[in-house]
Amino acid sequence: MKIYAIKNDNDNTVFSFLIYYEIADKFYIEIADDADEWSVPFYLASFVKKGIKTVNAKQSSEWVKQRIIPPDRQNIGQILKDNNLKNYREYELLMLGEGRCAQDDFSLEQISEDSLPKCIKNRVKKRIDDVIPLPGSDSLLVFFADAKVKICKMGKIAKNYPLLERYLFLNANELKNVKIEVGGTGISWNESLIIPDAELYRYGKTIELKKRDFLDFINMRVVNTAEAAKILNCSRQNIDDLIKRGKIKPIKEMANDKLFLKSDILKREWQ
Repeated sequence: MKIYAIKNDNDNTVFSFLIYYEIADKFYIEIADDADEWSVPFYLASFVKKGIKTVNAKQSSEWVKQRIIPPDRQNIGQILKDNNLKNYREYELLMLGEGRCAQDDFSLEQISEDSLPKCIKNRVKKRIDDVIPLPGSDSLLVFFADAKVKICKMGKIAKNYPLLERYLFLNANELKNVKIEVGGTGISWNESLIIPDAELYRYGKTIELKKRDFLDFINMRVVNTAEAAKILNCSRQNIDDLIKRGKIKPIKEMANDKLFLKSDILKREWQ
């Protein structure tokens, strides 16, 4: 993960941050609580007006695309060659000009995670760690980074998301296909249907886990070595290597197998 301050070159103020996940090759943007529509790039002003502080991966990518050479540029092949780039990659093109573009006076400056403002660090504490659909209901059990577990009734939340309401109505069995967004910033079923983590945290009801909930979690969210290797499309030897390098950690080790949280394995796709 790499973090960049989105800096106004006129006065060096910073009110927004670009986070880049290298393995997933995805971005998302965080906006500080004290930002107003004039202190951020124009594209982000509409999010500030709506009170949105975390901009999802799809929308963040749109901001990045505005600041780089488009892939259909007539001489794109020569441009890539001149800059020693083998392929068209948004991140590498963005870094060529430190995120600058002709539309505004903002640029990117890499910073450490410790340099993020307190308001954003507090958001990270409420990111999604895991999620499971509860059988026979329209609810999801959501595990957050601050150790809280909440039950989220998607029928209730769907009232704020017409696309979700239609999706659940037409695809009643599709709730089980829920995925965690990069960085734990939300959940999704497809690129157009994303529910932010803050929304789930706000509307979810904190609960104490019951035995049935625990058994559902074990059944759906714990995998063995073979299943982990299949998810990551790698060999058992690769899994052992990831363990040795501290990239993943089994929750139980047995003589001939190991058990992992499925969410920890899935996070390898973007961490």
